[in-house]
Amino acid sequence: MPLRVKHFDNMSERDALSSRAIPFMELSDGSAASLTAPPPPLPHYLNAEGRAMARFAVEGNAVITGGAGTLALAAARALLEHGLANLYLFDLPSTLQSSAQAIQSLQTDFPSSTISTAPVDVTDATLVSSAFSSAAAAMGSLEILLCFAGIVGCIHAIEMTADQWRKVIDINTTGSFLCAQAAAKQMQNQNTGGTIVFTASISGRRVNFPQPQSAYNVSKAAVVAMKDSLAAEWARFGIRVNSISPGYMDTVLNEGEGLEEARGIWASRNPMGRMGAVGELDGVVVLLCSRAGSYINGADFVVDGGATVF
Repeated sequence: MPLRVKHFDNMSERDALSSRAIPFMELSDGSAASLTAPPPPLPHYLNAEGRAMARFAVEGNAVITGGAGTLALAAARALLEHGLANLYLFDLPSTLQSSAQAIQSLQTDFPSSTISTAPVDVTDATLVSSAFSSAAAAMGSLEILLCFAGIVGCIHAIEMTADQWRKVIDINTTGSFLCAQAAAKQMQNQNTGGTIVFTASISGRRVNFPQPQSAYNVSKAAVVAMKDSLAAEWARFGIRVNSISPGYMDTVLNEGEGLEEARGIWASRNPMGRMGAVGELDGVVVLLCSRAGSYINGADFVVDGGATVF
């Protein structure tokens, strides 16, 4: 195939390339007047127990995408236990319906908080923008976003169609970006800052055996890279952006007779000899969403039982 060379229609088109000016990031100066200043000291009158509680207190309101899933609901409960005021769970209608009882249980257990749901396709930019505006208006503000929405798709790369590839990238990577962008715009308008936590994966760091999932691996590696970029750009707005990279988690998505052999392989290649239990991501979630994580920005927390040491 002959090499195709770009031909400019006229010199002005070529000149435009050499004379263009790129935008520059703006970084915070960290001053007391900035949104990146250290948090004020804990009140002096608190005893040791009070200081411990205040250190990991979660303040404000949150949106969780993929919010009706097992790991997301566990994280939601942890945030509510640590003081979260109000919560919106975004997910597909079918998933919200199947998790209705678990969601109602959250509301029953935390009657002082308002827990709402909204059907949201994270790949629909218009719908995402509208959903975040509505959620923030209903709750009064938005301080926290957790992105749990995602799919896997185990397909041999040689057989994967372009549509199958794009679907995984669109949901896992583009969907996470659209939600983060909508949340960041709200936080910027509030001038209060906030925290955004992506769900990446150890699959974004290495190829996991035995399942073929090239699109998923790429999508999660992209999430980690995106986290770095947004952490750099949005810090000046007081927005911290981090990610969590779970290993294999023992949820309904990894159950079934057809996965028994794979589950055995996953456990055998882990120093702790098992998959992660539901709830074992919650400590990191609370850390990143509380005062304790005030200087954590652009980090990826690997929670995998040591799987990636090999």
